[in-house]
Amino acid sequence: MEFVLNDEQQALREMLRTFVAKEVRPKAGEWDASAEFPRETVAKLGELGLLGAMVPEEYGGSGMDMVSYAVAVEEISKGDGSLGLTVASHNSLCTAHILGSGSESLKRKYLPELASGRSLGAWGLTEAGSGSDSLGMRTKAEWRKDRWVINGSKMFITQGNVAGVYVVLAVTDRDKGKDGVTAFVFPAGTKGLSVGRKLHKLGMRSSDTAELVFEDLEVGPDAVVGQVNSGFRDTMKNLAGGRISIAALSVGIGLGAMREALAYSKERVQFGHAVSEFQAIQWLFADMGTELEAAELMTFRAAFLKDTGRPYTREAAMAKLFASEAAMRATIKAVQVFGGYGYTQEYPAERYMRDAKLCEIGEGTSEVQRIIIARDVIRSH
Repeated sequence: MEFVLNDEQQALREMLRTFVAKEVRPKAGEWDASAEFPRETVAKLGELGLLGAMVPEEYGGSGMDMVSYAVAVEEISKGDGSLGLTVASHNSLCTAHILGSGSESLKRKYLPELASGRSLGAWGLTEAGSGSDSLGMRTKAEWRKDRWVINGSKMFITQGNVAGVYVVLAVTDRDKGKDGVTAFVFPAGTKGLSVGRKLHKLGMRSSDTAELVFEDLEVGPDAVVGQVNSGFRDTMKNLAGGRISIAALSVGIGLGAMREALAYSKERVQFGHAVSEFQAIQWLFADMGTELEAAELMTFRAAFLKDTGRPYTREAAMAKLFASEAAMRATIKAVQVFGGYGYTQEYPAERYMRDAKLCEIGEGTSEVQRIIIARDVIRSH
């Protein structure tokens, strides 16, 4: 078994560490305070090929493997969880759905714009009344004469305000349940699409999140991603890969918080000693380091399985579950290392803690991951 990154992956990691140190970490606190989407920095990530990470070169992407993509999300998230989430959601949801299920014409129409970052992608599944119960969605699409007409709304949509391309799930045959949902793609500015309220969040504040509303939005038959009524099953495949990116996001946030706490613990003097010399503080770092390294290994294992064409749904759920909860524990410990200063916005520890919480919720809550894992464990034994 090989536990080291190859030369190309290591070079990617080093390049992004330099980029994050210069372009991300000094600005992350300001982005968080203003809840402003960092358009210029996102555009630079597009120039680096990070917004078309796994898109094949024939469609203008970087053609990365999943392990390399996980490395990229982790490194960006060490500097800013919001920016890491932008990269993860853009690549793993909207873009990945078109890449995995779209027709050749849809791929050629949308992927070059998405891969370059000239357009950002938004993906609409969740609604105000249906989160984990995704089949409870109310948004519907009806076939009228020669086109589909979509009505309804979506909630908690990442890039909702800033996207150029939207992939949206809608019920097309309610009687068929999971076999009655279809995915549609359309550009920003399509008549009938409006962006509702921008959501103000506990964390990930500079990641754009909004409500979408559809009022008699019309698209032709060529806007269907995949097949009519195949949208839900395609979505479940899509989410399995997306969970690997959320695991990487979690690891990055946790390691970023630990890095800040380590630096502070060596500078902060109490009772004549740096607090890093006290055993109680050292044990916090021992727990953080152990859990985050385990989380990273689980994440890379799931990514490797996906890269090699092996089953990975359970492993992705395990990685997402463990990494998100490890990140939450690590960021809480990081705040503790800072003491009273950790509870203020003078230091970034509290931002990492707020950002980490989303990882236990987004792309399937921890409870949903446990259901997925338990079902597979029981079935396989």
